[in-house]
Amino acid sequence: MVMDKIALTLLIIGGLNWGSVGLFQFDLVAFACGGSGSMISRVIYTLVGLSAVWCVTLLFRDRDPVEERR
Repeated sequence: MVMDKIALTLLIIGGLNWGSVGLFQFDLVAFACGGSGSMISRVIYTLVGLSAVWCVTLLFRDRDPVEERR
């Protein structure tokens, strides 16, 4: 449950970043972390990618949201 929320948060950040790249040609991660080739930018991009892989599993899980809250 916690991993799901972390992964979704990272995907939202990544999606907003890609939206800014598409609309404004501005990469916020690269700007904030010293370029797209810097180590910290690469770590962030990798974490967003891993989050996407993790969130694919959300599509195939059989969970009832009501049962999960108990």
